[in-house]
Amino acid sequence: MNPLVLSITILSLGLGTTMTFIASHWLLVWIGLEINTMAIIPLMIYQHHPRATEATTKYFLTQATASALVLFAGTMNAWLTGQWMINEIINPGSATLLSIALALKIGMAPMHFWLPEVLQGLNLLTGLVISTWQKLAPFAVLLQLYHLLNPTLLLSMAVLSIIIGGWGGLNQTQLRKILAYSSIAHIGWMIAILHYSPNLTLLNLIIYIIMTSSLFLLLNTNNVTKINSIAISSTKSPLLTIMFMLTLLSLGGLPPLTGFMPKWLILQEMTKQNLFIPATIMALTALLSLFFYLRLCYSITLTLSPNPTTSSSSWRTKTYQPNLILVLMTSLSILLLPLTPTFLSLVT
Repeated sequence: MNPLVLSITILSLGLGTTMTFIASHWLLVWIGLEINTMAIIPLMIYQHHPRATEATTKYFLTQATASALVLFAGTMNAWLTGQWMINEIINPGSATLLSIALALKIGMAPMHFWLPEVLQGLNLLTGLVISTWQKLAPFAVLLQLYHLLNPTLLLSMAVLSIIIGGWGGLNQTQLRKILAYSSIAHIGWMIAILHYSPNLTLLNLIIYIIMTSSLFLLLNTNNVTKINSIAISSTKSPLLTIMFMLTLLSLGGLPPLTGFMPKWLILQEMTKQNLFIPATIMALTALLSLFFYLRLCYSITLTLSPNPTTSSSSWRTKTYQPNLILVLMTSLSILLLPLTPTFLSLVT
């Protein structure tokens, strides 16, 4: 891609997200979300492949629908209440419509169907942007309006997201689809606690972005997109393979890794709020996600490459990809659990 076009695209992504962060007017929020959506389209369709074109079309249609619902919710709220400020009292109908629109934006169940198909058609770096950066703007709106939205609706969609995110990833062989269902499940954990402790939602979002960035960068460095390809990656780069396995276990929420921290704090807070049944369902359903993470770890460590033993090993070419961000993200996604008291004091 032309460097000028790439620079404009990246700056537009930052502009759309920043505008949504600072806006207090419904129209400005909608404009920020639209800029965010339109800026990612050139990066998605750059491959000029039919699969990428299909993924871009699906993404554009779903995001355009969500933006239209956001605009309609803001217009209806202004019509009924007489003001355009997003932090004022919202009409219950507008709040429900906004919840549905933002769920469609971030890929939360039951509006999640587009996310696995879109991620499957993109390269790993663009998929990283979709899974991390593109969720910041909708979450900024959610964190500003959490006290005005229906907590029962949010909790129901959150538990459904965790169930579908765990169940949908069980029979997948494509790593990008597995990461998409992982994203759906983690979004469920964030939204479940949003009404009761928004700071915990923000903490979970930050840790999710760190772990997902680490995983996408590791896959991009090894150039791996299928489970079958993981088996031969250990011969190419043993150290990166070990880090990949630890990041997977952290994403699954196993102690003593970083991913255990948000699940621990969220279940603790839900217990304090007397939400015993949703907390139990979420804890049990997390085992489904853990199963397909362990399945990937099994493919990495305990299976051999599907080549005859007489064949030569893969040629080890020197990589020229920058490794600083990869090392930083991987370290943070594994080693942050001892800092839980610090994060807990910031949250409370």
